[in-house]
Amino acid sequence: MARRQMVLGRPLVIGVLAMAVVGAGLGLYWFQPWKLWQDETVQEALPSAVAPTVPEAEAPSESPSPAPGPRTLAGGTLISHEHATSGSVKLVRLADGSHVIRLENLDTSNGPDLRVWLTDAPVKEGRAGWHVFDDGAYVSLGKLKGNKGSQNYAVPADVDASRYTSVSIWCDRFDVSFGAAELARS
Repeated sequence: MARRQMVLGRPLVIGVLAMAVVGAGLGLYWFQPWKLWQDETVQEALPSAVAPTVPEAEAPSESPSPAPGPRTLAGGTLISHEHATSGSVKLVRLADGSHVIRLENLDTSNGPDLRVWLTDAPVKEGRAGWHVFDDGAYVSLGKLKGNKGSQNYAVPADVDASRYTSVSIWCDRFDVSFGAAELARS
């Protein structure tokens, strides 16, 4: 009888161990805890539009007026939500009429599937602000390039940037804001 229990117990033990290994693997993939100790710093300059060159034969006799430079339309300071986050955000119109969201001196935790979102949601302090950004209209500007530094995110040409009032560093995997900034118009 004891031998019979030993034989029946082995498959159960093996099954439990196999499930534990699979569960641990899925947990590691899902949470990616090693990112808490990995920082990625990105330092990008503010882009400037390049004026088209005109051949000399077609150049006007008058000297052309200089193209206007980038202009900040709105900006704000990042506040912390799920993770400690600091830095500033600017909505900038470039000389060619395109728009970028610029994150300056960003400092936040690294995490799985972080995105930069342009949203119409109000920025709320504390836990009340963690989950509001996917309730209304938002545009994902792409994956966060780095959790530290200064970086630019192009606003698609078909997006009316004036409709959006905030920017969130959004964790798409867990549907939570790491930090956000209200865009105050200049």
